[in-house]
Amino acid sequence: MKRYNDEKRKIMTRFRSLALAVCLSAASVTGCGRDSAEEAAEFLAEDVENSVPDRDRDDFTGVTEGQMSHTSASGMAALSEQFTERDLSGEYDAAEAEEIVLSTGDVEITAEGIYLLRGTLSDNMIIVDADKNAKIQLVFDGVEIHNALGAAVYVKQADKVFITLADGSENSLTSGSFSSAEDDNIDGVIFAKSDLTINGTGSLTVSSTEGHGIVSKDDLKITGGAVTVTAAKQGLSGKDSVRICGGTIQITSGKDGIHGENSEDAEKGYVYIADGIIRITSDGDGISAGSVFQADGGTVDVIAGGGSGNRTTVADSGGDTVSAKGIKASAELIINQMTLTVDSQDDAIHCDGDILVHGGSLALATGDDGIHADGRAAVTGGDIHISDSCEGIEGKYVEISGGNIRLYASDDGLNAAGETGGPEDVLYIRISGGMLFVHAEGDGLDSNGDLTITGGEVYVSGSENGANGALDYDGNGQITGGIVAALGNSAMAMNFGETSTQGSLLITTAVHPAGTEVVLKNSSGEELAAYVSESAFNAIVISCPQLELGGTYTVTAGEESQEVTFSDSLIYGSGFGTGGFRNEGMWGRPENLPEGERPENLPEGRPEMPEGERPENLPEGRPKM
Repeated sequence: MKRYNDEKRKIMTRFRSLALAVCLSAASVTGCGRDSAEEAAEFLAEDVENSVPDRDRDDFTGVTEGQMSHTSASGMAALSEQFTERDLSGEYDAAEAEEIVLSTGDVEITAEGIYLLRGTLSDNMIIVDADKNAKIQLVFDGVEIHNALGAAVYVKQADKVFITLADGSENSLTSGSFSSAEDDNIDGVIFAKSDLTINGTGSLTVSSTEGHGIVSKDDLKITGGAVTVTAAKQGLSGKDSVRICGGTIQITSGKDGIHGENSEDAEKGYVYIADGIIRITSDGDGISAGSVFQADGGTVDVIAGGGSGNRTTVADSGGDTVSAKGIKASAELIINQMTLTVDSQDDAIHCDGDILVHGGSLALATGDDGIHADGRAAVTGGDIHISDSCEGIEGKYVEISGGNIRLYASDDGLNAAGETGGPEDVLYIRISGGMLFVHAEGDGLDSNGDLTITGGEVYVSGSENGANGALDYDGNGQITGGIVAALGNSAMAMNFGETSTQGSLLITTAVHPAGTEVVLKNSSGEELAAYVSESAFNAIVISCPQLELGGTYTVTAGEESQEVTFSDSLIYGSGFGTGGFRNEGMWGRPENLPEGERPENLPEGRPEMPEGERPENLPEGRPKM
């Protein structure tokens, strides 16, 4: 064993400016074989334009580190508390460094300082065992370590360790099995009991055939370099946090790609991303945060659980289903800015608490929900394209106040559902701004409580199945502003309620195929609203601010036109398939049947039969099935 101890050395680092620019170009999914995910990426690349100013370097000059500060109102983390200048710098003074040439035997470092490492180790490791207040910088400049029976780098004790990847260097660390008899329970290629930062501009390849990739029992940070991790278990793991603000990171993992969890402190175990390019292919969750996940930038691509086309669930050794979500958080999930592409077996974005999307470009394909919150699911901005999902956006409380959203769902487009805390706790969907396009095979907007629209634009291509409606609510349905065009099946069609202060009409029509344009005009022929449906329909709900009491309007669907007058109410047409079913199936009223009239030759009431007699020609007994 070699020991390196120089108490007199002083650590000298050079400060390098780092402007944290948010990349907003759409990321493409490669190798997943999913047309939906590729279409999502194309949609963002072609149709989404965002501009976000670069953050000033002054945002990152703080040197105080602490827990992520966040509130439910803003969810903002103090950036200055996430990274120190030395975290970001990735520089070192070679003249002050102690050079170590790896050859044979374990290498033990016991003192604070800068260590420049080169060479090869086989079946040995680098061990850092210094004072608990020591800060140690390991500069990798052509390091290759293979340890078949343990970690390649083991930080037993220190305050903080920096692994700096020297410019132009290529470095490789590999581990095989890990002994369960170890008191320290080492189970990662890089295993640190202290804070760990990886920075610099070189490359690092980490591979583990049986354990984790890079593990910190405190805070794990990556601010630079090209880091590739292949691990049988988790790729990156930080007990207190995982923080990323630079570099290019490629992860392939048998469990979670990035995992932050602290069962001892609910405020820790968070994941924070400010910049960098991250690509994850995981059998478990792409990113899992035990408390909060927050993104202020960066480009992230995730393929989890084989992607949205995989319907095969996997169970762990205890029989529990393995979670294969794109991004998951327990307490709160906040996206302020990021370019995100997810193709996941389970929910693309999931939180046991609230989800807040304030900006960014999101392309999501999933075998379950696009965005799922057990609490509040709120979108205030950004561009979201959910190309494949069961339910597009789901939460107890769904709030859309901004952004550009386009989603495709095999069930409901928006869904407000879940257990409430009592009669005063009402589920709801509230839309006050933004642009929303929904194509749903279930209900378009489905609230198990209230549905309220006060602004924005909402366009729904509803289900062709008569058991679903373009709009569906169990409580109050109210519109006071905005534009709504919701097309679907008349059997379950609903209009807004009488408490609305903006006009809304519901009419039934002949069955029109997908691709039919619906146009609303006033009595002067001025176009007020228009929408081309993506599915067949025979019921139309339209509302816009120009609809007034006493006004007459014309609705045209293809070659068919109907005139509507708001005579004594701002709500025209009530809903739930007014008038019954048509012979062809669950397609609402017979074609062109006036409101309130019955089809010809249909007898009134129930046929009268003498008591005890059966109708003629009715076979005796129970019919054979």
